[in-house]
Amino acid sequence: MNLLNGNIPVRADIEQRAQAVLLGSAVGDALGATTEFMSPAQIREEFGVHRDIVGGGWLDLDPGQITDDTEMTLCVARAIAEKGEWNLVGIADRFAQWLEGNPVDVGATCRRGIEEYRAKRQLQVPPGKKDAGNGAAMRTAPVALFSLGNEERMAQLALEQARLTHNHPLSDAACITVGIMVQWGILGYPAHKLRAVADELVDRHPEFWFEEYGGGATSYIVDTMRTALDAFFTTDGFEECLVKTVNRGDDADTTAAIVGAMAGAHYGLKAIPSRWLAALDPMLRGELSLLALRLVDLSPLLSGKREP
Repeated sequence: MNLLNGNIPVRADIEQRAQAVLLGSAVGDALGATTEFMSPAQIREEFGVHRDIVGGGWLDLDPGQITDDTEMTLCVARAIAEKGEWNLVGIADRFAQWLEGNPVDVGATCRRGIEEYRAKRQLQVPPGKKDAGNGAAMRTAPVALFSLGNEERMAQLALEQARLTHNHPLSDAACITVGIMVQWGILGYPAHKLRAVADELVDRHPEFWFEEYGGGATSYIVDTMRTALDAFFTTDGFEECLVKTVNRGDDADTTAAIVGAMAGAHYGLKAIPSRWLAALDPMLRGELSLLALRLVDLSPLLSGKREP
């Protein structure tokens, strides 16, 4: 692990950035759910610029209500926090319980993978040409917090949780990139260092080229990441980043959840608009904050434990 200038940020800074990761992802989900499946032109016609958590959308959500992006993230975080260690079976079991509860929304690939786990107890779906969706990357943030201080371990665990439902090289690459972006943001790396992470993704998989990206923000992980990275590197603050993202429409809740985690790590908790945080259910807000603290407390960086 290479830390910025060889220095580890103070614990309080790590903790508030970790909280910003999970809360940032949740507000992105809630903000983006309103414009999911809308086109930019439709968004302009209805909202001008969409920048407040108002609910509605195709799911007819209450203001501040979250979707599968945050719900599956919670499954990952809760399973780890409960055992105090990596718990892939626990994550899979929580996914299964969540699906049985008839969630407000669930992606087709996630549903298929969870149903296969329920039927066969398998912890990895076979490689699939249709598995290049964004449903694994959207729930990577808790893994990044839990493995903070050990990037190799992060990559291993990110793929283990991903392949419960998604097994595709592009999904894999995106999960690892999101994990590194979150970890380096928490550690205080500047934007040009984070850009190097994104550029490395593009070097390995040119499909992810995001410079001046103007295409769709669909659930295809390439489109999702190109949209998220374009917004991240062309804006100067958390709110501006997420507003640009959700006004692209398409799979806006997932794209905003992913970039919300990365931007939360980079900009910190104070950068998240208070009106967005206030729109979340207080119990959800409190649990996300506590889970973030629990996960980084278990991490190699803060616990001092370097072994898996």
